Amino acid sequence: MEIEQYEIIIVEDNAYDAELMVRSLKEKNLANQLIVLEDGEDALDFIFCRGKYTARNLSSLPKVIFLDIKLPKVDGLEVLRQLKSNEQTRTIPIVIVTSSKEDPDIETAYKLGANSYVVKPVEFDDFLKTINQLGLYWLVVNEKPR
Repeated sequence: MEIEQYEIIIVEDNAYDAELMVRSLKEKNLANQLIVLEDGEDALDFIFCRGKYTARNLSSLPKVIFLDIKLPKVDGLEVLRQLKSNEQTRTIPIVIVTSSKEDPDIETAYKLGANSYVVKPVEFDDFLKTINQLGLYWLVVNEKPR
């Protein structure tokens, strides 16, 4: 089965977790363009074409954003709030992928417009399987407005 390839943004400050996510998605040929950003400020600059990303085209929106909550500079919940409150970016699916099982984080994420909230599995194989399932769902199964 040929899977159409899309831009995916991963916002993750833990290099090991980011690498596992990239590896898992590439193993299933789910994306030809994976963008890994290490903090919330860089993510907002990239998506809104600011700072070092001014040459990027804002109309080129990603298929999905996998977003951690605990990020340096600007936390993931603030990134989520800004993206979901902007007319151009509010329809981008944002999947929170975090180690936080805290009820306030989960509730806040959904109130701000998160499309899904996934707690990172601790075990290596479970982590890879979870990312594969997320990728298949958001990139193949889910229909996004055009």
